Amino acid sequence: MSNLSKLEFVALDITGKNYLSWVLDVEIHLAAKALENTIIQGNETLSQDKAKTMIFLRHHLDEGLKTEYLTLKDPFELWSSLKERYDHLKATILPRARYEWIHLRLKDFKTISEYNSVIFRITSQLKLCGKIVNDEDLVEKTLSTFHASNMVLQ
Repeated sequence: MSNLSKLEFVALDITGKNYLSWVLDVEIHLAAKALENTIIQGNETLSQDKAKTMIFLRHHLDEGLKTEYLTLKDPFELWSSLKERYDHLKATILPRARYEWIHLRLKDFKTISEYNSVIFRITSQLKLCGKIVNDEDLVEKTLSTFHASNMVLQ
């Protein structure tokens, strides 16, 4: 067990269920290490920086994915391959998030805290898929879910 090193965040699962959050984590960590250019097409970064990025990316991959992408040595190629493989997940998450948004009602929750937790989870999923939800939308959604007898509150 002593040879296991600590991960900065959860490794990418082979099913891709955590791909969207994994991408965000990787981009943030690479930016913090000044290596964000290594995953951009046509980059002219040093081979040492590319190697650091490959070590970092492979360190945060499921063992099955490491084996599948064993021959890739360029971080951009690995990044592109993973994007091609998993980026379609946005197409499955977006409809579900929209459905949950449409059917979200304040009265379905016991507390405001529970409602807030769900509404922020849904808006985070929408943002990950490129759909922006602003404060006006949040307020309008909450007010529109009030019962008709509470029109004065609206």
